[in-house]
Amino acid sequence: MTGRVSTGDVVAFRLGAHNLAERLGEGGLLEAAGRCGIQNSPPGSALLALHARVRSLTPEQVASAVAEDKSLLQTWCMRASPFYFPVSDAPIFTTGVLPPGEEAMRHLVPGVEQALEKLGLSLIETVGLTGAEIGDVLSGRRLDINQLGAEISTRIARRLPKRQRDIWEEEGPYARGQPLGEGVVHFCVRILTLQRVVCFAPRAGNKAPLVLVDEWLGHRIPDIAPDLARAELLRRYLRCYGPSTRGDFAVWAGIHARDTGPWWSLVEDELTRVEFCGATWILTEDLDALQSAQMPKGARLLPPHDPYTQMRDRETIVDRKHHREVWMMAGEPGTVLSDGKITGTWRPRKSGRKLTIAITPFDSVSDRDKTSLQDEAEQLGPLRGASSVDVEFVSY
Repeated sequence: MTGRVSTGDVVAFRLGAHNLAERLGEGGLLEAAGRCGIQNSPPGSALLALHARVRSLTPEQVASAVAEDKSLLQTWCMRASPFYFPVSDAPIFTTGVLPPGEEAMRHLVPGVEQALEKLGLSLIETVGLTGAEIGDVLSGRRLDINQLGAEISTRIARRLPKRQRDIWEEEGPYARGQPLGEGVVHFCVRILTLQRVVCFAPRAGNKAPLVLVDEWLGHRIPDIAPDLARAELLRRYLRCYGPSTRGDFAVWAGIHARDTGPWWSLVEDELTRVEFCGATWILTEDLDALQSAQMPKGARLLPPHDPYTQMRDRETIVDRKHHREVWMMAGEPGTVLSDGKITGTWRPRKSGRKLTIAITPFDSVSDRDKTSLQDEAEQLGPLRGASSVDVEFVSY
């Protein structure tokens, strides 16, 4: 065990790990996405998060990596949320996320339990039923989750005994008019993404079409042992969010704290305990970087659900009195990062080709910081299809 570390040390270390101390060069897209994945909800937020980490990034570069080079993959991942990550790292962010066992798997897709109990089926069984149909349904096609769920649900219903079929086809609790079984299939598809059966193709309008992974990429992603994938996922988490705890890792990954053993036990001999708001853990090889990190200068406009703001010890970066302004149940704003500190929130407003960035600072803003934020905001124009950008500073 080493000594106590300060909040400043931890913040500086994490900013560096997230590539927010200094942007990566123009070829840094995959490196940035591979640190700990880039969440893409709401749609488009991943582009802004990558821009905050990679110099001169354009929408075309990201689109090409997804649709042409096929080097960047989007699929449901941690917390059953949509993420971008490099295809080369796919086993880490799929097999490495998928919990072993029925109970832990259910925790990853909360909301399915009551329907399964009513049906008398396990999640593993229903994933198997869904997986048995999805290849025939999706082969050569791109379907959104509602289209895919409806077709697979109809096929599964034909295979069930009458008692289960009647329950499967009755209206469920997930959406008006949606059969219960169709809603269950939606949960199962999220598990199948972690089994690398399906992934997302580029959005078409407001639709997020799903495709078969092997067809989309033109090849199979090599398997690696689950233990290797889980160990590397935890290492990447600790490199970005360390020092941390089992509980915080569990919330980030979308599993229950009591189910962290299959990850944590694999790297225990690589960890050192440090005192930071209690007992926390960091990769031993990162100790020097933790103790020597320097707080960066400059500004970034981070999107909602940016990887950096997904840390679970939120008071480390935002005073508790501002938590409700930063982390909302719906309609979450972006955050303003100035000289290594979260200093406010921001929201975009677009009218025609004009983009307005409304910044709401927690405290007064110096002229120097206003200039820095103006420069940063102007870079968002091309990312949002705007030819001009205005910045407004709004008081609470």
